[in-house]
Amino acid sequence: MVADFDKPTAKVTSPSKLAHVVLRTNNFETMVEFYKDFLGAEVIYKNDFLAFLTYDEEHHRVAIAAFPGTKAKDAETCGLEHTAFAFDTLEDLLLAYRQRKQRGIEPLWPVNHGPTTSIYYRDPDGNMIETQTDNFESPDDATNFMRSKYYDENPIGTDFDPEEMIDRLKSGASEKELKKRVEIGPRGIPVLG
Repeated sequence: MVADFDKPTAKVTSPSKLAHVVLRTNNFETMVEFYKDFLGAEVIYKNDFLAFLTYDEEHHRVAIAAFPGTKAKDAETCGLEHTAFAFDTLEDLLLAYRQRKQRGIEPLWPVNHGPTTSIYYRDPDGNMIETQTDNFESPDDATNFMRSKYYDENPIGTDFDPEEMIDRLKSGASEKELKKRVEIGPRGIPVLG
């Protein structure tokens, strides 16, 4: 059956997934190498100004493009705040953190937002990247938390030490226990270096 292309609707048909992100740069080779390392990605195609990288079943998840005249990023202008990459488990998130650290890629900000446990980074151009794992068993449980008084009081989250979390995981603490956000009361937007 063919869709009724002329029928008015209350909302647009949603996409089935987010396919990829393209980053414009004036630092091409450094950015390609960073994202290869950061994501454990493979370069599918590359020429002098364009590279397509993937780390999963998609033919490309991240593209790096070097367009003539590209200026350095200005962190105080409108634009994309960050991209986020999800891990299935807290153990995988922390393993990737430790592997990045071994490659000299240091985190910017580890925080338990409530719905997710996240570790943020900056790429060589200054773009922020979030790596995360879901803290709840279902999207409905996460949504319920986001509608709670705790989230209303602090939608930013509670900072944590990844090394301490690794130690606790190695000592037998459960992922469920470690992913429960510690409530610290009201918190504003942090200033990140």
